[in-house]
Amino acid sequence: MRWTRSYIPTLRETPTEAELVSHRLLLRGGYIRKLAAGVYLYLPLMQRVIEKFANIVREEMNAAGALEITMSVLCPAEIWQESGRYHTVGKEQMRMKDRHNHEMVMCGTHEETVTTLIKGEIKSYRQLPLNLYQIQVKFRDEIRPRFGLMRGREFLMKDAYTFDATDESFDKSYQNMVDTYFRIFKRAGLDVVKVESDTGAMGGRAAHEFMLLVDTNGGEEVVLFCDKCDYAANVEQAEYKATDIKIDSDLKAMEEVDTPGAATIEEVTAFLKVDATRLVKTLMYMADDKPAAALVRGDRDVNEVKLKNALGAVELEMATSDQVEQHTGAPVGFAGPVGLGKDVTILVDPLVAKLKNAVVGANKFEKHILNVNIDRDFKASKIVGLTLAREGDQCPHCEGHLVAKQGIEVGNTFMLGTKYSESLGAKFLDAEGKEHPIIMGSYGVGVTRTPQAALEKYFDDKGIIWPKNIAPYLVELVPLKVDIAKHMEVAEKIYHDLMEAGIDVLLDDRDERPGVKFNDADLIGLPVRITIGEKSLKEGKVELKARCESENSLVAIDDVVEAVKETLKRLN
Repeated sequence: MRWTRSYIPTLRETPTEAELVSHRLLLRGGYIRKLAAGVYLYLPLMQRVIEKFANIVREEMNAAGALEITMSVLCPAEIWQESGRYHTVGKEQMRMKDRHNHEMVMCGTHEETVTTLIKGEIKSYRQLPLNLYQIQVKFRDEIRPRFGLMRGREFLMKDAYTFDATDESFDKSYQNMVDTYFRIFKRAGLDVVKVESDTGAMGGRAAHEFMLLVDTNGGEEVVLFCDKCDYAANVEQAEYKATDIKIDSDLKAMEEVDTPGAATIEEVTAFLKVDATRLVKTLMYMADDKPAAALVRGDRDVNEVKLKNALGAVELEMATSDQVEQHTGAPVGFAGPVGLGKDVTILVDPLVAKLKNAVVGANKFEKHILNVNIDRDFKASKIVGLTLAREGDQCPHCEGHLVAKQGIEVGNTFMLGTKYSESLGAKFLDAEGKEHPIIMGSYGVGVTRTPQAALEKYFDDKGIIWPKNIAPYLVELVPLKVDIAKHMEVAEKIYHDLMEAGIDVLLDDRDERPGVKFNDADLIGLPVRITIGEKSLKEGKVELKARCESENSLVAIDDVVEAVKETLKRLN
């Protein structure tokens, strides 16, 4: 491809909307343009990146025995109502009515659709196992779309669905997809880790995420690893072994005390001269517009995913200051479980349930209560794990400790079990003629998200450094003077030689200053740059440089193709 015949609108300035380095580079490099909040247009370079990654996904899925299909983005609401997710998936699902007044939904995932497909087709265990996948547009109406393609509303995803007759068969299907994912990401130049994750609205008995670990603020999730065993989970799912603290043996009488100017944990502990482990934080939430109180120990933080699951809520938000005062009678900072109204659901973390003679808010301005005890002084609606695991906590499986790293989710796998086959009636007959629901799994790879995630790993202060297998082109050919016949003659020769060798190349045939061309070359980040200049041509050579390396080399014109091949072999 010739630059003058492509469309690569590079930018010198960074758009103000871009928070992450990857988002900034895609905008500045002329890869994407924003159309609306969370909706982006893929320009020619990005289209090639997406196609290259999608082809890797497609090749590996096909090699794993999966069969490609295409399902509609717009689906009838009835199948979501039948599965039960219509009322639990939340506001991320965009809904509408067609001209016949039929309710329709924009699919962010296709479990209902694919289950509806196979329930009329799969009759016998002899037709199983089966693995169907698609690479399709999805739409989720994110409340705060940001970070470019990392959290957009419209995106491309590979989603696959397995169907099995037995647990043993399903375990093999699931592991097959896990192994396939590692091959996909390795070919894309990405080292990923598999971690335990929350099943969320998808449901099922277990789930895993494939995380790319990064050192930038693009890490959207904290991943916790054990420093001794292979335990790994994202922070939403991570468990830990609680360390015992000294607890009073005798219950003392409650005592209300003044705490002037003390509303935060730090202020209250300093004023009362007690450790944060003796305090209880009572945090007020609205769960589907109903008040709920989450009680965690003063030195810990609430895990809102666990809280939402425990409440069975579709929407969960922190209560506003007005709502806190409405349900507790006091401003923010003084909520406590004693005397809370019957309309408030009280969830208590096990660490709090173990405490004796705890300090809690009094539901009165600048007042707290000493020596509060569960069951005697207040009742819990439920005792359930609510606290976030954190770095330094003891591993739940061994004597090791948890280490935190930042990660970006690029793929996920869900053990759905029979959640959808039972609700939608997808059943088969076994060898004895008995009917059973089909066992299902669901598997996603972010086809647009993953390339941007890669740029949180592969960049420098000059621009992008693409892994070779997902780069839009492998080589950028830069003749410094397009008005000098010899420069263009050599450029055309190398251009055609590379293409004949099956190496895709971008020829920068613009009449621009060398500095502009070099800056753009570094910005768009193709793996190899070949520069044709007067000095090297006097020796019958051109300059070859890998984007990820600082040194360049002089290569004879007739040896360029082999030199490029050798360079690409050593690149990621």
